[in-house]
Amino acid sequence: MSATSVALDLRSAAPVPTADARSQLRRRIARFNKPLFWIAIVLLVTFSFVVDLGMVPTASMEGTVLVGDHLLMLKLPYGPHVPFTELRLPQLRTPQAGEIVAFRSPVEPDEIYLKRVIAGAGDVVALHGGVLYVNGIRWRESYARVRPNRRWTWQENIGPYRVPAGSLFVLGDNRDNSEDSRYWGPIPVASVLGEPLVVFWSYDAPSSAWLDPNWLHQVRLYASALSHITQIRWRRTGMLLCLK
Repeated sequence: MSATSVALDLRSAAPVPTADARSQLRRRIARFNKPLFWIAIVLLVTFSFVVDLGMVPTASMEGTVLVGDHLLMLKLPYGPHVPFTELRLPQLRTPQAGEIVAFRSPVEPDEIYLKRVIAGAGDVVALHGGVLYVNGIRWRESYARVRPNRRWTWQENIGPYRVPAGSLFVLGDNRDNSEDSRYWGPIPVASVLGEPLVVFWSYDAPSSAWLDPNWLHQVRLYASALSHITQIRWRRTGMLLCLK
């Protein structure tokens, strides 16, 4: 018997998948894919309309929010965009004074800023020597960081200024290192994208590293957390910012 005939005999002896076997395989694949499909749908809806992830690259909110804080933000009440369209859901609420919000920058529309709402439409805002007054009442800002014995400039002496309709007056908690409504005026309520809820991870790295647009550098930065584990701010994990 030749080697060729032996090979043919072996192939002929091998079991050939029947129609039932192929049907069972397809059903198993379908059962496996169905949960994955629904998981993907839930994640798409959740991160399109309910929550979003954000990272803080600058120190404008230092004291409350640190450079390198990674945030979970609620965006459902603020009219999130419908994916792949220019449409937005209705805005369900207007941020109130004292709340921290994420919004699209009025001077750099591609940038997202994080600031604290100080006043809303119709409120009168004034700063005298860095001291904040809203509707003539001095605000006790325990969260604000202001360098002592500094030389006051025009940014710390403004107003009184009435916030126009449909607008919010926002300031950074780190008053010495924040571009905010002192520079470019109030922001439209419609520009608000969400509010930070919680710090889910925080890594101590300089602003220059987080602002680097090179994605390879960003991958290297996150990978460095494995070898510089002491730079992870474990105590900030789970910190509720909605209470700050």
